[in-house]
Amino acid sequence: MSDFKQLVVWQKAHELALRAHRAASAIRKAHDVSLRSQIIRCAFSIPANIVEGRRQESEKEFARFLKIALNSGVELEYHLIIARDIHSISPEEVAALLDQVIEVRRMLHGLLKKLRMGAASLSTQ
Repeated sequence: MSDFKQLVVWQKAHELALRAHRAASAIRKAHDVSLRSQIIRCAFSIPANIVEGRRQESEKEFARFLKIALNSGVELEYHLIIARDIHSISPEEVAALLDQVIEVRRMLHGLLKKLRMGAASLSTQ
C-alpha cells in the first residue's frame, strides 16, 4: 500500500488531532485531567489507525483499522460534547472540532465503501 501521507483522510485526521490536542491541553481543572487525556488519546488514535491500517497487506485488514479509527471518532465526539457541557472547552471550539470529526468520519465511511467495492486506487481518499 502507498504512503499514508498521500491520503486526504489522514491529512484531515492529523489536522483534527493537532487541534484537539491544543484545545484539550488548555483544560487546567484538576478534576478534568482524565477528560483531557481521553480527548487527546481519541484524537491521536484516528490518524494512527489510518497509518497502521495503510501498512497492512490486505484491504480487509486496512478496513479493520479504518473501522477502529471511526470508533475513535465517535468516542472523541462524545468527549468533546462532555467538555463543552461542563465548560472545559468553549462551545465555539467544540463546534469547530465536531465539524472536523464529522468530516473525517464521512471520509472514512467513503474510503470503507471504496474498499468494499474493490477500488483499485485509494491514493486520493
